Amino acid sequence: MTVTSDDLVWAIVAVGAFTVHLLTVLRAVTRPNRAPASRVAWVAVIMCLPVIGVVAYLLLGETSIGRQRVRRLHEAERRLAAPAGAGTEPGDPVAASVSGLCRSVNGFGPTPGNRVVLLGDPAASPAEPARDCDRAIEGLVEAIEAAAEHVHVSFYIWLDDGNGGRVADAISAAARRGVACRVMADALGSRDFIRGPRWRQLREAGAQLVASLEDIPRLGRFAVGRVDLRNHRKLVVIDNRIAFIGSQNCADPQFRVKAKYAPWIDVLLRCEGPVVRQAQHLFLGTWIAESGETGEDLYGLPAAAPEPERHDDGVVAQMYGTGPATPGNPMSDSFVSALYAAEHELIITTPYFVPDQALLRALCAAPRRGAATTLVVPARIDSPLVAAACRSAYPDLVRCGVRLFEYPLGLLHTKTVTVDGRITLAGSANMDRRSLELNFENNLLVLDPGLTATIRDRQLGYLSQSTIVKAETVEDWPFRVRLVDNVIAMASPLL
Repeated sequence: MTVTSDDLVWAIVAVGAFTVHLLTVLRAVTRPNRAPASRVAWVAVIMCLPVIGVVAYLLLGETSIGRQRVRRLHEAERRLAAPAGAGTEPGDPVAASVSGLCRSVNGFGPTPGNRVVLLGDPAASPAEPARDCDRAIEGLVEAIEAAAEHVHVSFYIWLDDGNGGRVADAISAAARRGVACRVMADALGSRDFIRGPRWRQLREAGAQLVASLEDIPRLGRFAVGRVDLRNHRKLVVIDNRIAFIGSQNCADPQFRVKAKYAPWIDVLLRCEGPVVRQAQHLFLGTWIAESGETGEDLYGLPAAAPEPERHDDGVVAQMYGTGPATPGNPMSDSFVSALYAAEHELIITTPYFVPDQALLRALCAAPRRGAATTLVVPARIDSPLVAAACRSAYPDLVRCGVRLFEYPLGLLHTKTVTVDGRITLAGSANMDRRSLELNFENNLLVLDPGLTATIRDRQLGYLSQSTIVKAETVEDWPFRVRLVDNVIAMASPLL
């Protein structure tokens, strides 16, 4: 048998392709901080889809944000962590267990003496939730207009609309009067804003600007690793005295880029007290990693920032944040710890519900041990894939006794957990794999019956407008619906 040069070329190509596939599989199997389900899913994709599987892994399989960015982030965290780590452990052992888990993420301890207020319109009825969002932005703008030293802003989505324009105008005015303004907007979520006139307006006014995660690791012109990593945080810190956190992006509730799902329903919390220092450190850690600015004049660094005032009538609160460079899966762990802490009642609102196995099992276990468990999700969301993956969990939830509701009056974007009327978790993190494993996120833990009652009232307002998902309805879903939902859910470890 004669071996031609063409045969030799094809043999070399075949061996090369097999070697590339094998090396990619080895990388998928040995990469740290990856769940077993994700390893299995990636091995299946790489081996069953020649070439396509390797390309998919290169684009979606890694979460590198660049070695220099990671180095700067870790250096900033080391410089910033110690002062914000001081705190007082809660006397309640159940609350202490949740707080301890959250403390392990960044070293930020629970701090007493905080004032935490849910912004919105007290006169708004549950049927008109958009008024809460507009009034919350008004409160943010008022605080920026009163800023004397600095305004630090981080948003995932910023639109050039009514609310987005008002915030940009307030920051521009502050910068022109000499206030140090540092602004981060996610390069993907706020891409139109960054390319538009408002971004130029902020720069010309003297604000320092960063488009978060704009540059990602590349080989030549080709992206290596996930191209869709996001800074999903919603965080504003003013004068090292006031912090705003929550689920609210810088936009009108009508959310014109996805108007058919509007209004977007959110919460925004105004914080004063020692927890503001923790919010400041979260902002500055990411700011330093993105901008490279390391001067000692940065507010929040140990040499520059005074301790925020403690309030005698304040509450115990604690901030924590995660991101692509955070080891383990601490955002999921924090949710799981809160769910297992529930003894009597657990109420959750989240727009994107694609839980990992630990989170799903914790939620299903709550009603079985006697905690009345309620989950509220939007009836319609802006991602068909997420909607299908979410529905795939419905049978397990209703079978275990979770009271499952769908909210029909817009996209319920609020991410809140209340536990036994005394523990609250709120912030930017969804209960989906993006927030749990990929995005930069920030959450606030508050150990206080008063604030928890306020958040719970907001949750009950959503609930009053929602429709229960009955077990018989889920059981009657056609086979094709269950097949599609479950197949998409199987791919969720890849997404």
